[in-house]
Amino acid sequence: MGNGLTLQGDATEEHALSVAREAIDNARKKMTHAVNSSMVEAYWTIGKEIVETVGDRAEYGAHLISYLSRNLTAEYGRGSSEANLRNMRQFYRAFPIRYALRSELSWTHYRHIMRIESPEARVFYVDECASSNWSERELKRQIDTRLYERLLHTQEAKALEGAADSERAQTVLRDLGGIKDAETNIAMSPFKDPYVFEFADIPRNQHVLETDLESALIDSLEEFLLELGRGFSFVKRQRRLSDNGEDWWVDLVFYNYYLRRFVLFDLKTGKLDPRDVGQMDFYLSFFDDKYKLPDDGPSIGILLCSEKDDAVAKYSALARNDNLHAAQYFTYLPTEEELTKVLRRNRAEYEERLSRARLESEDKRILPASSSVESV
Repeated sequence: MGNGLTLQGDATEEHALSVAREAIDNARKKMTHAVNSSMVEAYWTIGKEIVETVGDRAEYGAHLISYLSRNLTAEYGRGSSEANLRNMRQFYRAFPIRYALRSELSWTHYRHIMRIESPEARVFYVDECASSNWSERELKRQIDTRLYERLLHTQEAKALEGAADSERAQTVLRDLGGIKDAETNIAMSPFKDPYVFEFADIPRNQHVLETDLESALIDSLEEFLLELGRGFSFVKRQRRLSDNGEDWWVDLVFYNYYLRRFVLFDLKTGKLDPRDVGQMDFYLSFFDDKYKLPDDGPSIGILLCSEKDDAVAKYSALARNDNLHAAQYFTYLPTEEELTKVLRRNRAEYEERLSRARLESEDKRILPASSSVESV
């Protein structure tokens, strides 16, 4: 009986300790959040004062910052260095509207974002960072891998598909102007090109087997999901497709709950081959016929390859099937030059598709007239 009471007492005490810990941890988080939010507002106010006091007197700016740093440091200690005051000035210039600031973001978050040149990109990263609860490290990674540019490319491609001539295409791109609604556009674009898998810790220029790449991605599933974007949940690795004693295997299957569609990935560690495209086209048809839920949209197939081929992209099912895509991946953090090269190539691919669509549209308009002349 005594033992029973002791065990019950121990359990009660452990529960009380757990509740106390949770309460203290929550209180500390709220305090930290409140302090961070207050400091962001203070730094914005200081930056605003510097900008408005200096006005057009550029030469006066250095003197004022030196004066403020000297006096604020003497009164409040660290945190008011000249470098930090210049950051506050830049912060206000990047975000001149106070109510647009997000309380979820810390000063370190804003220091990363305010250095981005494009105003549209800054707004995107602020909204997405707050909505997705990115840590400072996650935010830096998304900026370094140029998430905004990669998603903007996909959105532009979607817009261009509905433009039948080059003049209309330029109007579409001009009106687009940037990703206005991050959540909508990420949900509508469940793929990128390129993908960046530096978190897999695969040395640069090291050849890797497809099975090893697959294992590395699954071992870093949290980072992999972050790179895929919003709405993804992992379903199955090496999903078997069976029929009449024949088996085929899809490398990775995910589900995107924004789109209500399955997304199938096939990993290729070499150059994209026409047979790879045909295989994925088959997987999509088979998977949707056998496994797709009635309320789900058509599944999406993405071929992840270390190198794309222009001819394959132009003449294979990739050019005809809107649910079939090929994307290049990096197993390391690419340089800005490398990313720019891939984005330019992708843009050229879509412009070529646009040109072909325009020519086909013109041919359709000409054919009826030609036929009537021949009949006469």
